[in-house]
Amino acid sequence: MKFKKFGYILRLMFILLLCFILNKRNYEKIETKNTNIFSENVSNGKKEEYEKGYDLPIEDIVRDEAIEDCKNVMRQIRDIYKNASKGDSINVVLTDETLLDMKKIIKDMGNPVTSTVHYATMENYKKMENFLENSQKGKTGNVILYEISTDGGITREKFIYDGADMYVLSARGTWGDSDKIVISYISFTRLNDWNYSERGWFCYEVCVPEPPEVTEIVDGSYLIRVRPLSEKCIEYSKKYVLPLGYRGNNLLCSNWNIEKMDELDYNGMFEYLYAMKYGDRFQSESYPNGIPVQEFESVIMEYLPVTEEQIREWAFYDEEHQTYDWTSLGCGNYAPTFFGASIPEVVDIKENTDGTVTLEVDAVCDMVVCSDAVITHKVRMKIEENGSFKYLGNEILDNGIEDIPAYQYRVKRI
Repeated sequence: MKFKKFGYILRLMFILLLCFILNKRNYEKIETKNTNIFSENVSNGKKEEYEKGYDLPIEDIVRDEAIEDCKNVMRQIRDIYKNASKGDSINVVLTDETLLDMKKIIKDMGNPVTSTVHYATMENYKKMENFLENSQKGKTGNVILYEISTDGGITREKFIYDGADMYVLSARGTWGDSDKIVISYISFTRLNDWNYSERGWFCYEVCVPEPPEVTEIVDGSYLIRVRPLSEKCIEYSKKYVLPLGYRGNNLLCSNWNIEKMDELDYNGMFEYLYAMKYGDRFQSESYPNGIPVQEFESVIMEYLPVTEEQIREWAFYDEEHQTYDWTSLGCGNYAPTFFGASIPEVVDIKENTDGTVTLEVDAVCDMVVCSDAVITHKVRMKIEENGSFKYLGNEILDNGIEDIPAYQYRVKRI
């Protein structure tokens, strides 16, 4: 009886051991399926190398696939690059038209594709959006995104979500001598944080070296617009708010209206309005002794509902020499901020009953703060049928002005 009982215990222990082994194998299969992009070095126990999150080892077969895919895409657009106008500069900058031609070729290959130019639309964006939305729900998957740089180079980014963490395998292809394809780098990195916003932006931060390993802070933040803006919003963004931005003038980063315009920086905004009026950069070297009164006032009054008398009262005006002060941005009158590098993006357009238009604008910043709306503000305008327009006011919503640096006037106020 004792032997039977002992045999029963042995059989039970054997069954339990067998179940443990089978479960362990199934778990390992799942792990291998989700993380087969890792090299054996990581899976065999180099925990410290894995935990840092960057410069992760890559299986040879995965590396070769990424490189060959990147090269294949570049082969498809080689003729466009060869025939494109590249200018005389050492650094090649292709025209938007050329980049659009490249994007169409890659789009037809089926993967999502975008470019680094402002307000670029992502083609085949639904694939990217589905991947991100599924990842938010905890579903594993991957997607490949191609990004075209202004120099005609290609970055192939494969985003992988394993149910817990997201990774990106990046391969960068550039053009060498005689239009030879050169893979300049390939890397595998874990995302430290990520989000797909309601506004349609993929915001993420990759793991990067941190002090004391490095002496300077490395910015690992990125923003990619996935869901495209409407064509009208893109058109209005380029025409009415991008030329102003948030640096060197306060038209878009202060609260003002036609009843309260005395705190606008007229001396600072001049160069931006000048570029809008004449379609060319303000040639400051041509005005060593200040800007002549008529030229300054005509540019300001082109875009704002102010009189000569008001400009002379509110701006820095030298009555004796009949000129307005102007100085370029420098360490004495501008402290660089992340907010200043934000790009204004029109997200909504409302036509008012009084014939004016209100633009809802997000300040999009991809540096450090990685925000698709550092502030949201409403710009009120009057746009005439002949194409001329005037700015009538700006309102920063939700007390957002408290979240941005205090504005520095171009010429110091006494």
